Amino acid sequence: MSERTEALAATVTAQLPALARVPSLAGELSYVLTPETLLEACRTLRDAPGLKFEMLIDLAGIDYLQYGIDDWQTKSATRSGFSRARLRGAAQPDTSGADRFAVVYHLLSVSLNQRLRLKVHCADSEEPVLDSVVGIWASANWFEREAFDLFGILFRGHPDLRRILTDYGFIGHPFRKDFPLIGNVEVRYDEEKQRVIYQPVSITPRVLVPKVIRHDHRYDPALKDNAGPRA
Repeated sequence: MSERTEALAATVTAQLPALARVPSLAGELSYVLTPETLLEACRTLRDAPGLKFEMLIDLAGIDYLQYGIDDWQTKSATRSGFSRARLRGAAQPDTSGADRFAVVYHLLSVSLNQRLRLKVHCADSEEPVLDSVVGIWASANWFEREAFDLFGILFRGHPDLRRILTDYGFIGHPFRKDFPLIGNVEVRYDEEKQRVIYQPVSITPRVLVPKVIRHDHRYDPALKDNAGPRA
């Protein structure tokens, strides 16, 4: 961490001692807070001297279902059959409580040229709810609608919480980890009825990871032994 980042961390701690700092591989400040303290903390981060985070540049939902214990099965996509994403010794997440859904906020201070990240876990996975920050940062409006649409996270006090990406009448939240990858129904325009209709999905199951289209000795031991000079 740079001296400037540590100075910002000291200012955050002085203004908001309840915030828990967490490690960040990106070298930026990251904090976790509770749903009850979200609005107060956000107002302080926006208004306090030395902080001045006037802009919310991004807000995203997260579903931690099976986090750290699932593999991406890629044997049908790569010759070597890589498996990724599993964390050794990872504990089974508590998907019935506060460990499944979370929202991440990325803040920017234009006047002081500094950034900060917040993460808040929803207290209930059955009905994940957080307070809306639209009254603090107007840019949160469509971001929160997107998180509601894709993850089913509700934002208390949002002025117009409607779906923003999926079609009218869409059922479910497609970014949830337990949402069927091939969907349940699909829509198309029917020329005879002259309207959009729903019908059973007709998507062919397919591999969802990049496919190897050429052999590469770096990843294939059998080819590595016989690899000749490259043209």
